[in-house]
Amino acid sequence: MKVKSAIAVIVVALGVYFVVLGQRAVELISDGGAGMVVLGVAVLILPLLGVWMIYSTLRSAFAHDRLAHRIADEGRELDTDDLPRRPSGRFERDAADALFAQVKVEWEADPDDWRSNYRLARAYDVAGDRKRAREIMKRAVALEGLQRKTGGTGIGETPSAPPGHSQG
Repeated sequence: MKVKSAIAVIVVALGVYFVVLGQRAVELISDGGAGMVVLGVAVLILPLLGVWMIYSTLRSAFAHDRLAHRIADEGRELDTDDLPRRPSGRFERDAADALFAQVKVEWEADPDDWRSNYRLARAYDVAGDRKRAREIMKRAVALEGLQRKTGGTGIGETPSAPPGHSQG
């Protein structure tokens, strides 16, 4: 619960900041000069952009957290405890690639299951491919949402299939 409290404090602080920034923007616009109006409009966009960024980030984080809890409850979390690590803390490339290959085979057996997509996203992350990890995690969230909505398996019209794993 400490993390959620910290998130709430940060969101409230950012909210106050956005309100103050919005007030300054209105002051600039009400000044009436052409340059000040343009600057005021530009400053007014910043709080709106900030609110959207916070909303989308928190929405994704809570969705990923929900999936992480569900998969942990099912005992299917990706076990990386025994993978060797470099001194930097990153996983050894060969071990990460071997784990990725194993999880990809699981995914190929059931590409429309949110669980296999979640595990594939985690394998991408372990392998250091954060961009593809985010893409597949979005797919896992969408599939899990579809499954909850329909009360079924989540199979049907699904987001696009994941891209291949880069070895670079």
